[in-house]
Amino acid sequence: MDLLTELAILVLAAFVGFEVISKVPNTLHTPLMSGTNAIHGIVVLGGLILIGHVDGVLNDILLVVAIAFGTINVVGGFLVTDRMLGMFKGKKPDEPR
Repeated sequence: MDLLTELAILVLAAFVGFEVISKVPNTLHTPLMSGTNAIHGIVVLGGLILIGHVDGVLNDILLVVAIAFGTINVVGGFLVTDRMLGMFKGKKPDEPR
């Protein structure tokens, strides 16, 4: 594929992704985030596998940056998901003194 086709696919994917995510109701946000965290975990694993097989400093730098951002996204997503699920837990009744 030529560069123009790849850029067109990237722009269309960005628009479609924005439209899909903006239509998700708040009640489905947590399950959707959990699913995307699992997918991003696979992306991080793929980056870790590829880093040993690439040639060139630029490729190494890009893979390290991608792995770092992917790891930040996975960890942050799980923290937010845990916090949101904590909001649904019942509060413990006060213990007798």
